[in-house]
Amino acid sequence: MSLVVTQKGEFEAMRRVLNTNVDGGVKVMYALTAIKGVGRRYANIVLKKADIDFSKRAGELSHDELERIVEIIQNPLQYKIPQWFLNRQKDRTSGKYWQLVSNAVDNSLREDLDRMKKVRVHRGLRHDWNLRVRGQHTKTTGRGGRTVGVTKKK
Repeated sequence: MSLVVTQKGEFEAMRRVLNTNVDGGVKVMYALTAIKGVGRRYANIVLKKADIDFSKRAGELSHDELERIVEIIQNPLQYKIPQWFLNRQKDRTSGKYWQLVSNAVDNSLREDLDRMKKVRVHRGLRHDWNLRVRGQHTKTTGRGGRTVGVTKKK
């Protein structure tokens, strides 16, 4: 399918949204998934709340529509997006519900891992030792490039 631009200067090949480069040639819902912390379902509900057509490309969005999308992504509870839909539920320090996007996802993950290591929780120790955390078997898999086994005699 070819991309049709009605007026000159209306289409932008790359858009900068929430510190992320978003491809302008992709439909809006899928283009928003390039932002860390925004998946397909969250992008879908944001576009419904912003009342933006799903068939539009990201490069065709006006400046006002982009601002509306960013506002809804950053303040989802004000736009009646349910709490269970958010990716940071009942934060340990504040007790609030948030939708973390872009750099905030990395920061919160790093803080959580540092807290687990500091408290010496089993998960934190496994992270610290670079071992599997979620109960996987480690006898033969996940050796990280080292090969162990029987060598053949010549």
